[in-house]
Amino acid sequence: MKTSKNVVLYIMLKQFTEFIEKENLFKKNDRIILAVSGGIDSVAMCDLFYKAEFNFSVAHCNFGLREQESDMDELFVQELAHKYKASFFSELFETKKYSEENKISIQMAARELRYGWFNWLTETTDYKYVAIAHHFDDVVETFFINILRGTGISGLHGIAAKNKKIIRPLLFAKRKEIEEYVLKNKLKYREDKSNNENKYLRNKIRHDIIPIFKEIHPEFENTIKGNIERLKDVEKIYKNEIEKVQKNLVVENKNTTTISIKELKKINPLRTYLYELLSPFNFNFSNVGNIIENLDDISGKQFLSPTHRLIKDRNELIITKINDEQKNEYLINYGDTLIEAPLKISIRKTPFNKSTGIQKDKNTATFDADKLSFPLKIRKWENGDCFHPFGMKNKKKLSDFFIDEKFSLVEKENTWVVCSGNKIAWIAGHRIDDRFKVDDKTKNILQLKIL
Repeated sequence: MKTSKNVVLYIMLKQFTEFIEKENLFKKNDRIILAVSGGIDSVAMCDLFYKAEFNFSVAHCNFGLREQESDMDELFVQELAHKYKASFFSELFETKKYSEENKISIQMAARELRYGWFNWLTETTDYKYVAIAHHFDDVVETFFINILRGTGISGLHGIAAKNKKIIRPLLFAKRKEIEEYVLKNKLKYREDKSNNENKYLRNKIRHDIIPIFKEIHPEFENTIKGNIERLKDVEKIYKNEIEKVQKNLVVENKNTTTISIKELKKINPLRTYLYELLSPFNFNFSNVGNIIENLDDISGKQFLSPTHRLIKDRNELIITKINDEQKNEYLINYGDTLIEAPLKISIRKTPFNKSTGIQKDKNTATFDADKLSFPLKIRKWENGDCFHPFGMKNKKKLSDFFIDEKFSLVEKENTWVVCSGNKIAWIAGHRIDDRFKVDDKTKNILQLKIL
């Protein structure tokens, strides 16, 4: 039996307004900015806001990644805003340049740029929130992405309906329901071909993984929905317990935060509690594991997150914010397996097996581990720096190396070097120093890999 257009409209609009009220996303008279890409989801959201008679404008991000297609998307959204008699905001981003300068993926660059712009819009206008067209299928996909990335319990409830100035009023709807709504209402939209490409993790999960679960268990989506709701409740209980421990263990001072090592050792499971205590300072599970292994070690050992420094003192863990001067220098301690700043680098020490050879990849450096002095230091290159390029016995100035390799100004400004003592061991992402190379006498290797 076919569902009429009016019934589809009534059901979707009712669920839409009820979800907004239930989640307290905004008030009737609040002015809302709609983030509209031109795709099917954001077009449906735009139409629902119009039919619900909410006060909204339309904002479009042009990331400049698909040449004429990107410009046609922007034109389409501008015409859509005109159709709904809404104000129109747009911004053209240099996404590739931002990605290269900040050494992050295109996807992460686009995310940082758009959310930065959304934040600016709410701060400089009288619009209260920015609405994003995420729907229930996105929640399920994010659930699996977070499992793969190991985000802990806080990542298992998927996407929040409201997070500060960002609201997501379509989370109640499944993709097929949105598609039916758009079809019945004959709404035009733009198709992004990249949504069908499996080179992105989300698309692989969407096209390959989830269909298998649906085949095994037809009610898979409803089961996941129930599990996510329960996980939200579990997280509340979990956070309440963490807050109790935090009050007993963590002391906030003017410029430092301290945690008693003696009291810390009494809690179980130690790693999970310590991760939750340190995650606000951007320490990850790998950092926490290394800290625990060194709780009984000598005083003075340091551990770094992208924003904070933790010092293992005699009786306390002392956490301070990294200032601009300190950010120029980072440490790799003996036993570290991963660092997050200034580059995300995995660290692996193993016995040398000649039969397996050495990975040849500019983002991977393999050293004779016994030639290195810990802690290794990572810093920006400086004028006068010299090293012995791999395969050469004579030293060379880094400035000359940059000229020979045709580095751009931006590439030079973003170059980091890994030092063993006062010697440069690796121009990160480019060339190792010949003095630390693997040779016939090598017994152990240390591999640094930029992730």
